[in-house]
Amino acid sequence: MHAFMAGFGLGLSLILAIGAQNAFVLRQGLRREHVLWICVVCALSDAVLILAGVFGFAALVERFGWLAMWLRYAGAAFLFCYGARSLWAARYRSAALLPGEAAPASLLATLGLCLAMTWLNPHVYLDTVVLIGSVSTRYAQAQWPFALGTTLASVVFFFTLGYGASLLRPVFARPVAWRVLDGVIGLTMWGLGASLLMPASATG
Repeated sequence: MHAFMAGFGLGLSLILAIGAQNAFVLRQGLRREHVLWICVVCALSDAVLILAGVFGFAALVERFGWLAMWLRYAGAAFLFCYGARSLWAARYRSAALLPGEAAPASLLATLGLCLAMTWLNPHVYLDTVVLIGSVSTRYAQAQWPFALGTTLASVVFFFTLGYGASLLRPVFARPVAWRVLDGVIGLTMWGLGASLLMPASATG
């Protein structure tokens, strides 16, 4: 139980940070588009990465430095592109998102973007594979409870964020609210992308 609670606490503290994946889930929750599938995909992706970190993939990443570098640059390029898209929307959006307005994106396209937001984001690997994988070594005799606790934290967070976002929907009935959200998301994506391009010494 100690390992389970430690894993749950660690997982929750890491996932609460603002990031590309969380911003995407929040946006889908506000639009009420494919929320269940988005939450499931994000939670399952985290579970796979957490299990990989706890049971040894962190050592593989550490051994093959080129893999980490490739993920870093690919992730930065993706974050810059998505950030530009959000900033464009912040500049030119002129209508609020009201129920029944704006045709929703297809499930396939939405899931594709969700998977890209998750698997092309190096921060996800740093949190789940490297950091959680490293901490899990303290619980060598209780790896499964630790991994289950960390995974449960992701499940609870994503479903709370995805479905809880609808409570903010009245606020986003105004165009300015969407423009602010798009602007914050865009700047966050660019900030994350820039941090990936900084030398290790500069990022701490």
